[in-house]
Amino acid sequence: MIVEQIWTGNAYRNFNYLIACPETGEALAIDPLDHAKCLAKAKEKGWSITQILNTHEHGDHTGGNQQVVAATGAKVLAHKNAKSRIPGMDRGLGAGDVIKVGRTVELECMDTPGHTMCHICLRSHGDRPALFCGDTLFNAGAGNCHNGGHPNELYNTFADQLDKLPESTLIYPGHDYIANNLAFTLDREPDNAKAKELLPAMKAQDPSNPLVTTLKLEREINTFFRLSSPTVIARLREAFSDLPDNPDRKTVFVKLRELRNKW
Repeated sequence: MIVEQIWTGNAYRNFNYLIACPETGEALAIDPLDHAKCLAKAKEKGWSITQILNTHEHGDHTGGNQQVVAATGAKVLAHKNAKSRIPGMDRGLGAGDVIKVGRTVELECMDTPGHTMCHICLRSHGDRPALFCGDTLFNAGAGNCHNGGHPNELYNTFADQLDKLPESTLIYPGHDYIANNLAFTLDREPDNAKAKELLPAMKAQDPSNPLVTTLKLEREINTFFRLSSPTVIARLREAFSDLPDNPDRKTVFVKLRELRNKW
C-alpha cells in the first residue's frame, strides 16, 4: 500500500489522501477536496483513481467529488446513511465492509459516529496498520460535534473502537490542527512533558511534510485519550465545580470537548 498525503494549503487546513496499489497503479482518493492537486499527483505517479471515499458528508470533504468523477469516472463511497447528503454516491458502507484497491490493498470500514452520525474511518491491516480518520481523530485532538454529531457518540467511538487499535497504528487525519491541539493539551495538562517537547517543532512544521503520529504517541499527547490523568481531572474541576470526586471517563471526555469548543 502506498499512501500519498496531500496538503491542500486552504483555510481549513485539509489533508487529502491517495492510497495506491503498487502492482496495478489503481488508487483510492480520500476526501479529495483539492481535486486539482489530487488529480495532478495521480498523474505524476502514473496512478488511476478508480474510487473516492468520503469519510463524512461535510462540504470540505466532498467538495471535490464531482470534478474527480468527471476526470476519472471513479465510484463514490461513503457511509450508507449519507446517501441523501452526498450527491452521486455509488456505494454505501457499513462497519466491517472491505474496500479493495487494485490487487494488494484492502481497507476495513469502521462506523465511527460523533463528528457526524454518518462518519467512517478506514483501517488498513498488515505489518504497519494505518487509520484514515477524517474528522473523528486529529493529531493530539478530537473532532467537534457542531454539525450533526454528538459528544457522547464521539466518546463511544474513542473508547470502543479507536482505543483498542494496535499502538503502532499510523494516524492520518483530515486536517492539520496539531499545534493548536498540543496547546490545548498543555492548557489542560501543563505537566505533559511529551506535548511540551513536541509543540515548538509542530508550530514550525511544514504541513506538506507533516509528522505522522501513531496511536501510541496519541495516547501520550492527546487529552481525549488521557481521561484518567489526575492533572486533567484537577484542571477540569476548576472549570466545572460540580465534577464528581472520581468522574468516569465519559464525563471527562464530554467536559473536555465542551471546553475545546470555546478554547
